[in-house]
Amino acid sequence: MVVSLASHSILGVNLHLALPEASLQSYATWIEARIQERQGAQVVTCNPEMIMQAQRDPAFAQVLQRAELVIPDGAGVVWALRRQGIRVQRVPGIELAEALIALAAERGWRLALVGGRPEVNRAAIQHWHACFPSLSIWGYHGYFSPAEEENLLHTLQDFQPQLVWVGLGSPRQELWIQRWRSLLPQAIWMGVGGSFDIWAGQKRRAPRWWRDHHLEWLYRLYQEPWRWRRMLALPRFAWRVLWDPASRWHP
Repeated sequence: MVVSLASHSILGVNLHLALPEASLQSYATWIEARIQERQGAQVVTCNPEMIMQAQRDPAFAQVLQRAELVIPDGAGVVWALRRQGIRVQRVPGIELAEALIALAAERGWRLALVGGRPEVNRAAIQHWHACFPSLSIWGYHGYFSPAEEENLLHTLQDFQPQLVWVGLGSPRQELWIQRWRSLLPQAIWMGVGGSFDIWAGQKRRAPRWWRDHHLEWLYRLYQEPWRWRRMLALPRFAWRVLWDPASRWHP
């Protein structure tokens, strides 16, 4: 299947929709083609918090502008696109990351996991080794000093992975990827947030019903009540979209 990308803007942030169908499989197919062509990419799984972060942080806005693939992760992003008459599926970053790990095991790609607490990073690696014993995987925790970061980068470059999943939290992970992706220009770099905690068995994803009804954010808030300040971005995002002329559908 040949996959092309169409760009649609939400509050100045361009989302890339994989055509003919903006689905997880379409994005995975596009990414596989990039690996085969040795082109590489930065993938951003975009939610309303990130769009609002871009409004006040020019450096982060530049990261989103430069990323080759910005996909709609987050019910608010899907809602904003539908206001423009564009019906798409939500593509959770963790599900895309997992689909590509399974593909890596089939294709013989190498996978690097950067981020999480040391014990979490080790447990995430053990999880994927158990799932795919043949998978070539390496990891480094996210609590590195400047000296440790230098060692991390040297080892990462020597490992030459096709996939680099970075779990440092947003916006740090996206900024970190933008800074260092030139070390492995042919790799796919993606920020995966708290996915390591889930793979390590430290946390659980929302049950399917919550996900199907676009309430995964609420379940995560229940698990991590300290996130309530970040969630204030959601009503601000909705308000901005409602009053943005470019975010309305014009038949």
